[in-house]
Amino acid sequence: PKDYKVIYLNDDVTTYEFVISSLMNTFDYDETNAADKSQEIDEKGAGIVAVLPFEIAEQKGVEVLLSARNEGYPLEIKLESA
Repeated sequence: PKDYKVIYLNDDVTTYEFVISSLMNTFDYDETNAADKSQEIDEKGAGIVAVLPFEIAEQKGVEVLLSARNEGYPLEIKLESA
């Protein structure tokens, strides 16, 4: 199966803490790499957080979106063919 990029899109509401914890919990980042990636997303407006087979990319994206909505964050995630 073809791989897909999981891309976080920056917004002005979702906290660094939420993004960092989602990267650590869902994508197995360590704290330093999660903080670096969060800063990249903030500075560039978006960031590729993983490249995975479509089903896994979609599942993890949905997990993070549901978690964000449950906490009141408007975080958006898109999948793009790698």
